Amino acid sequence: MAFPINRPRRLRKNENIRRLVRETTLSLDDLIYPIFVTFGKGVKEEISSMPGNYRYSVDMVVKEVKEAESLGIPAIILFGIPEKKDEVGSEAYNPNGVIQEAVRAIKKEASEILVITDVCIDEYTTHGHCGLVEGNEIVNDPTLKLLSKMALTHVEAGADIVAPSDMMDGRVGAIRGILDKKGYTQIPIMSYAAKYASAFYGPFREAADSSPKFGDRKSYQMDPPNSDEAIREIELDIEEGADIIMVKPALPYLDIIYRAREEFDVPIAAFNVSGEFAMIKAASDKGWIDEEKAMIEALISIKRAGADMILTYFAMKVAKILK
Repeated sequence: MAFPINRPRRLRKNENIRRLVRETTLSLDDLIYPIFVTFGKGVKEEISSMPGNYRYSVDMVVKEVKEAESLGIPAIILFGIPEKKDEVGSEAYNPNGVIQEAVRAIKKEASEILVITDVCIDEYTTHGHCGLVEGNEIVNDPTLKLLSKMALTHVEAGADIVAPSDMMDGRVGAIRGILDKKGYTQIPIMSYAAKYASAFYGPFREAADSSPKFGDRKSYQMDPPNSDEAIREIELDIEEGADIIMVKPALPYLDIIYRAREEFDVPIAAFNVSGEFAMIKAASDKGWIDEEKAMIEALISIKRAGADMILTYFAMKVAKILK
């Protein structure tokens, strides 16, 4: 029936009516809080391109995680900045590395919150790439052994979920294989399955000191124009044993999140990445937009596209609003 019998505005008349018919909601249950962990003691260093986010030493990160837990945030994901780097990223799989120590410390003080660890060697290598380098080539298969060792040390330290972000072919299967062999059959893998070679990672690379020292990551991260390829990547990772798949970045790739939701019956994560965060913060600081409204609208759009969980640097602020 057409106007005037059908008037959609009737269901927009006031906030309580809008609440009753609202199709998509954002809740604490959706949030994963990314945190950067660095070496030293008493360190809480603000990241200039990501205001309100910090690099924490292990002793300081425990305090931050305990606050996140008290707010009801269900999970965090940790990224490490080691004191020393080398060509093979050996600190990434050092059992006493910065992430491994952070996991152990967090588990002692905040045992209920889920601890997810990023599995990638880029922050730990002198060249800044996500795989081993031979000549000017990032080599795939030799890297899988290092990623598997890294994931295993994280789980042995107490990580609840491991999240490979490197985009090497076969890394989910390699990690699943070593975890199962060592008896960690119940540890889920959250795979960065559709990770694009995006311009929106800039602030993260400053935060994690992980910019490539030569070339770029286009030979292993996905080409932004491609959509069908993302579906193939996701399918491969599920076949290899991924329990949760991720699309990264989120906002420029809402169509990929939607396609993944339509095609796969698995939990879907989306990463509201550093550049997306920084744009909202910068525009808000200029007085051009309302930060809180823009933040909520952006996160709702990710949920509406089909994500079950969102990794976002806004997690603490959102939690305080929703709690």
